[in-house]
Amino acid sequence: MKIEDVAVVDLFCGIGGLTHGFILEGFNVVAGIDIDESCKYAFEKNNKSKFISKSVTEISASELDTLFGKSKIKVLVGCAPCQPFSSYTFKDPEKKDNEKWKLLYEFQRLILETKPDIISMENVSQLINFKKAPVFDDFIKTLKKEGYFTHFEIVYCPEYGMPQNRKRLVLLASKLGEIDLIPKTHKKGNFVTVKDAIGKLPAIEDGEFHPKDRLHFARKLSPQNKVRIKNTPYGGGWKDWAEDLILECHKKDSGKSYSSVYGRMKWEEPSPTMTTHCIGLGNGRFGHPEQDRGISLREASILQSFPKKYHFFKNGENFSSVMIARQIGNAVPVRLGEVIAKSIKKHLSI
Repeated sequence: MKIEDVAVVDLFCGIGGLTHGFILEGFNVVAGIDIDESCKYAFEKNNKSKFISKSVTEISASELDTLFGKSKIKVLVGCAPCQPFSSYTFKDPEKKDNEKWKLLYEFQRLILETKPDIISMENVSQLINFKKAPVFDDFIKTLKKEGYFTHFEIVYCPEYGMPQNRKRLVLLASKLGEIDLIPKTHKKGNFVTVKDAIGKLPAIEDGEFHPKDRLHFARKLSPQNKVRIKNTPYGGGWKDWAEDLILECHKKDSGKSYSSVYGRMKWEEPSPTMTTHCIGLGNGRFGHPEQDRGISLREASILQSFPKKYHFFKNGENFSSVMIARQIGNAVPVRLGEVIAKSIKKHLSI
């Protein structure tokens, strides 16, 4: 088997984190599909692959078959948007977004209609809770009924060299035989840390672009939040503040459990999970370990294992930091994409 015999299509591709992992491993990703048109530039610029701006609900089997062409091995990968499977949803399943919940069933529909040789899906770890997420149980049962060998597990990203305390569900399925993930590459004690990842980036102030790297930009803090971060010790958070700095919502019993917001990261540990609000100081433990600001877009992208040369916007153009933070937070870490791609190469003996 040669890698040239394999074609990959990435559903819910976003700006291409999963795709780029496959590209780095030498695969031909023929197309990425996503409803978010704002992802088109970054996806195509970095991956030299076609971006199709469509909802997966509008994609037909014939379109996928055309994309796969005459390739000997068809690989269908993707990460259905995870908002329906968030912790919030699991606390109150009745509040799930039913339209987005259907996206995994649409992934299943395309599998049934196009019968790819290999499948991979990445999603939030809560999805493995069959009682509260029957959609995943249905997905696995359908694959097995169709003759796929299946393997799924919760991946702890630091064990594969990612500088981020992220846990994700990874599914691999193949019609060709047993398939699983490559062995873990790191153990506690040699995890890639925040300092390893971003410790050498130049210092910047909040609201400031670095002159040689416009993505190295940290959101401007309000005067009150500037005081708060200055009063946040290393590795600390809002519980370390004087009473007059604490938000009223955190003084209530319902707010006391949100201990990580307004927190500083620690150099010697992996970062917290990057989210769509990863540069917002009040949205998690996204404070820089030493500098009095939240992390920058560049720092967030590196913690998501995007290469430093990855292009997120056109040179010379203004960009929305909110939009790019959302794109970075929604992405599959590139390194995790590499791990999945390596696992498929091993399976195919490439």
